[in-house]
Amino acid sequence: MNSLTSNLRVGAAVPALPTGPLAPDPNQISPIRQYIRIAIRWRFIIIGVTAAVMVLGLIVTLLMTPKYTATATIEIARESSQVTSFQGVERETSLADQEFYQTQYGLLRSRSLSERIAAQLRLVDDPAFYALYRVKRDDDAFRQVNGRYPAVGRADRVRVAGEILRRNLSVAPARLSRLVDVGFTSPDPAFSAKVANAWAENFIQINLERKIQATSYGRNLLQRQLSQQKERFDESQRQLVAYASQQKIINLPAQQTADGSTSERSIVADDLATLNALLSQATSDRIAAEARYRETGAAGVSAEAMRNQAINVLRQHRAELRADYQRLMTQFEPTYPAAEAIKSQLDQLDRSIASEERRVTSSVLSDYRTAVEREKALQARVERLKTSYLDLRRRSIQYNIYQQEVDTNRALYEGLLQRFKEIGVAGGVGVNNVSVVDEADVPRRPSSPRVLVNLALSLILGSMLGVGLALILERMDEAIADPAEVERRLGLPLLGSVPKVDGATPKEALLDRKSDLFDAYLAIQTNLAFTTEHGVPRSFAVTSTRPAEGKSTTALALATTLSRAQRKVILVDGDMRSPSVHHLGGVDHARGLSNFLSGEQEIEPLTFAMTELGFTAMSAGPIPPNAAELLTGNRLAILIERLLQHYDHVVIDSPPVMGLADAPLIASKVEGVVYAVESHGIRSTLVKTALARLAAANARIVGGVLTKFEARKAHYGYGYEYGYGYGRDRAAEKRRAEG
Repeated sequence: MNSLTSNLRVGAAVPALPTGPLAPDPNQISPIRQYIRIAIRWRFIIIGVTAAVMVLGLIVTLLMTPKYTATATIEIARESSQVTSFQGVERETSLADQEFYQTQYGLLRSRSLSERIAAQLRLVDDPAFYALYRVKRDDDAFRQVNGRYPAVGRADRVRVAGEILRRNLSVAPARLSRLVDVGFTSPDPAFSAKVANAWAENFIQINLERKIQATSYGRNLLQRQLSQQKERFDESQRQLVAYASQQKIINLPAQQTADGSTSERSIVADDLATLNALLSQATSDRIAAEARYRETGAAGVSAEAMRNQAINVLRQHRAELRADYQRLMTQFEPTYPAAEAIKSQLDQLDRSIASEERRVTSSVLSDYRTAVEREKALQARVERLKTSYLDLRRRSIQYNIYQQEVDTNRALYEGLLQRFKEIGVAGGVGVNNVSVVDEADVPRRPSSPRVLVNLALSLILGSMLGVGLALILERMDEAIADPAEVERRLGLPLLGSVPKVDGATPKEALLDRKSDLFDAYLAIQTNLAFTTEHGVPRSFAVTSTRPAEGKSTTALALATTLSRAQRKVILVDGDMRSPSVHHLGGVDHARGLSNFLSGEQEIEPLTFAMTELGFTAMSAGPIPPNAAELLTGNRLAILIERLLQHYDHVVIDSPPVMGLADAPLIASKVEGVVYAVESHGIRSTLVKTALARLAAANARIVGGVLTKFEARKAHYGYGYEYGYGYGRDRAAEKRRAEG
C-alpha cells in the first residue's frame, strides 16, 4: 500500500499529526475497538446465529431421553492389610509406584469385568436390556426364536453387552485420595444403581480372585519345584553314602562348633588329634625326665635324692650322730667304745644313704628311658595317622563335593518347604486392598439432559459461531465501511465523509446552509486547502471508480463551497459520455467542452451561469463518437490554462476510471484529483485497481471523499454525527422519529 501511495503522489489532506516516538498513528485502530465495530456491524448476524443455536439446543435437549447416573464409591489401598506375617506371591506396591492407580482404573474399565457383570446380571439374554439402549441388529445372535435368543450367538451377545456397559461407565478418581467413584448411566434409575453396585462388588471379587489365583499358581509352582528338589536331595545323599562306603570314609556324627556351624568328624582326624595331644604330653614328660637325669649325672647327687624323704631322715640322723661323735672326740680317743659304737652307726648310715641315692638315680634313669620310649611310640603312631589322614583328605575331596551338594539341596529343600507352608497360610487368609465405601443409591433426578447447562453450552457455541461468521463476513466484505478504512485499506488521505441525503436533491441540500451535506463539503474544502502550498488546488478533477458514486455531487458541492468563499469558480462537465451538469442549470448540452476540444476557440459561448449556487459551469457539449480521442491532444490543457486566467479554481467533473481512458487523461492535465468512494457500495479491490490506473497516468491524488455515508451501517453506530449545532440537532430529531 505504501508503494501505491507513493506512485499516486498523494498530497496531504489534513494537517499532519506530530510525528515522533510518542506520536500516534492516525491510521492505527485499537484491536479492541476494531472488534467492537465488527460486532456492532454484524450484530444481527451474531444475535441470529446465537438464538438459532440456542433454540436448536433447547429442542434437542427436550427431545433427549432422560438418563440417570448412579455412583458407588470404593477405596483402593496401595497395600493390603497384613493379617499374617507371611507374604503371598503378589508384588508388594511401594509408595513410589505411580502406575498402581492407573492400572486399577484400567482394570475397572476392563472388558473381562464388564462381560462378567453382563453375565452375572443376566443381561446377555435379556431383550429388554438391548431395547433399553436401542440395540437393533440383524445377525443370528440377536434373532429371537420363540421370544428367546439362541445359545449359538451367546459369545457375540456377551461382547455387545460388555461394550454397552463400558460405554455408559464412568470412573472418576477423587483427587489426592484413594477414593474412586464408579458411576453408571442408563434410562432406568434402579438399573443404574444395580449395575454400579455390581461393578464395585465384582471388581473386589476379581481383585481377590486374582490374588488367590496368583497364590494358587505360586503354590503349584512351588510344589513342583519342591518335588524336584526332594529328588535332587535324595539323589545327592545316595551318592554321598555310596562314595563313603566305596572309599571307606567313616565320619562321626556332626557336632556344633563354637561359631555355631556344624560339621562331621572323621575317625582318623579324631584319632590324630588325640594322639597328637598325647605326643605333646609325652614329649613334655621326656624333656622333664631327661632334665632330671642330666642333673643327676652332673652333680652326683640328684635333686630327686635331695627331695627324698627317707634319705633326708637318714641324713638328719647321721648329722645327729656325727655331732655326738665329734663331742666324744674332744674328750676320748677313737678307740673309746662309745665312740666306736657311734662310728659304727655312722658307717651304717652312710651305706644306707648311698644305697638310697643309687636307688633314686636308677629310678630317674628308668623314668627317662620310659619317657623316651613312650615318645617314640607315640611319634611313630602319629606319623602313621598323618599318612592315613592325608590319604583320607585326598579321598575326601570328592566326598566334600558330594557333601556340599547334599547341604545345598537340603537348604533349598527346607527353604522351599517353608515358603510353601507360608503361601498356603497366606492364601487361606484372603486379604484384599479394595473395599466399598458407599453403595450406589437409586438416583432421584436425571443426570442428563441438563437444560441450563445445555443452554449455556448452546449460548457459548452459538456466540462462537456467530462471531466466527461475523469475522468471515468481515474478511469477505471488501466494501468501505467507515472513513478510517479509506486510509487503512486504500492508502488515501481522507478529506472527509459525506452523509447520504434522503428526501432532497443534492442541489436543494447545498442551497440549505444548515444541511449536513453542506457542512460535510465545507469540512472537505477546509481539508482540501492543506493539500498544496497555495491552498486549494487551482485546477482539480473529481472522479470515482464507477458511475453513481457521488463524484458529480462532490464536484458540484466543492464548486459551491468555493464560490461561497468569495472564489471565482467554474465547473466543467468532463463526462462527455454521460453529461449531467447541464441539468442543474436547466440548459441543454448543445455547446460545451466537446466543442472546444474539437477546435472552437471561444469559451464564453460554451459556459452558463449557476446563479443559485454562485459559480459558472460548462456543459459537456455534444456527445462525440470517441471522447478519448478528443482528450488525447493538448486542447484540454489549453482550456484549463485559459480558464485559470479568468477563474480562481477550475473544477472538472471527470468520468469514472474503470473501463474508460477519459479519467486518466483528464487527471494528468490537472493539478490534483479528488477521488470519491461510495460507502458500502464498492469493493476496495476495484478502487485499488482504479487508483493503479491513475498512478500509471502520473496523476496526483490529493485525497479521498467517502460519499453516501450512513453512520448506522458503519462501525460507529449512532455515535458518529454530523454538524455541531443544527446538523446535530436534526440527527437527534431523526433518531427520535425513527425510534
